[in-house]
Parts: sequence; structure tokens; C-alpha cells
Amino acid sequence: MFPAIGMPEMMIILLVVLLLFGSKRLPDLARSIGKSMQEFKKAADEVKKEIDI
Repeated sequence: MFPAIGMPEMMIILLVVLLLFGSKRLPDLARSIGKSMQEFKKAADEVKKEIDI
């Protein structure tokens, strides 16, 4: 359906994010995205356990 994102596309996306948020806020942004992904995975696992029961 959608083509896979390759290395050139990832570099362009990273450059745009760097330009939008700046180098000072980038670590905070990455940290918050990581925490959000971790909580989403935890919630998804809980839903899977509820469905299995």
C-alpha cells in the first residue's frame, strides 16, 4: 500500500524535525516520544491479555 521509508527519506524527515524544533529541544522531544511509545505498548499488551482471558 505505502512504499517503505528508506534512508534518504529518513534523513530528510530528521532534517525537517531538526529545523522545526531546534537542536536544544530535540532530546526532550525524543524522550517524550519514547515514553509515549512505551505507554502505548503497555496498554496494547494489557488489551491483548484482556482479550486472551
